[in-house]
Amino acid sequence: MARFALCLGIYGVENFYGGAPSSIVQVVQQAEHAGFDQCVMTDHVVMGERLDRYPYGQFLTPPEYQWWEPMTTLAVIAGVTKTIQLSHGVLIAPLRSAVLLAKQAATLDQLSGGRLVLGVGTGWQREEYAASGIPFRGRTRRLIEQIKAMKTLWREAPACFHGETVSFERIYCKPFPAQANGIPVWVGIVASEENIEWMAEITDGWIPIQQDPAAYGPAIQSLRRRVEAHGRDPRHFAVRAQVQPQFDSDGKPDLERTLQTIPSMLKAGVTHVEILPCVFVRTPEEMDAFMDRLSRVKQEFGA
Repeated sequence: MARFALCLGIYGVENFYGGAPSSIVQVVQQAEHAGFDQCVMTDHVVMGERLDRYPYGQFLTPPEYQWWEPMTTLAVIAGVTKTIQLSHGVLIAPLRSAVLLAKQAATLDQLSGGRLVLGVGTGWQREEYAASGIPFRGRTRRLIEQIKAMKTLWREAPACFHGETVSFERIYCKPFPAQANGIPVWVGIVASEENIEWMAEITDGWIPIQQDPAAYGPAIQSLRRRVEAHGRDPRHFAVRAQVQPQFDSDGKPDLERTLQTIPSMLKAGVTHVEILPCVFVRTPEEMDAFMDRLSRVKQEFGA
C-alpha cells in the first residue's frame, strides 16, 4: 500500500476549549507529537448572510462564526512547532493582492524553515468579494494569474509579469521562500476539463471538494496524465482529500469505520489524507484519545 501524509483539519477545534484561539496552537502541537505531517486551515475573510447559495450542500456555520485569519494563525503555529507542514483548505487567494500574498507566503516559509504549502481556491460567496472590492466574475482567471505571478516573484529578482489582473515590471520581492523550488501551490477547485489543463501546467497539487474516492479518483488520473503531458513528473503531484465520515446505526460518527476508508483513498491516488477532529471529538479528553488513535494510522494503512 502507498505511503501517505496525515493531515489535521483545524476547523472548529477551538469550540471544544471554550472558543479560545490558543487551543488551536495547542492541538497542532499535540498533532505534531502524534505524527501528523500537515495542519490545514480554512479561510473566510468576511461572510454574508446568503448561506443558501453554498453550492456543495448545507453550509454548517452561521455568518457570525469566528474565522481566524490563516496566514496570521499559521505564523503563530510555526513559532511553536518544528516539523509539521502549514497549509490551507483553502485560502481564498483572489481576495488578496498577488504581490502581498507572495511576500506573506515567502516570509512564513522562511520563518517556518520551509514548511508552507499554499492551498488556494476562489471561494463561493459574492458578498465576500463585494466587501473586498474585488469582482466576483473572473475570479478563476484572477487566481491563475496570481499563481503565475507569485511563482515568478519567488524565483526572480527583478521580476516581470504582465497579465489582465496583475502586472509588474522589474520589481523585487525578497526574501525568496526557504524552499529551493518555491512554495508548493495546491488548488481546491472543481476538476473540469478546463481547470485540469491549467492546474496540470502551473500547480503542484489538487484539493478535491468531494470525499468519495469513486467521485474524485478519475479526475486524479486525468490530472496526472496532463501533468506528464506538460513534461512534469506526475509522481510529485500531490492530492489532499478529506476522509468520508462513516456513521453507526444511531447516526454517531464512527472513527474506526471511517479510518477503514483510507485504503480506497490511496488506491484512488490520494497522497495526503485529511481528517477533521471536530467530526469525532466533543471534549478535550476525547481529543487526547483521538490523537492517540491517529498516531498509529500511518503504520496501519501505509507501506
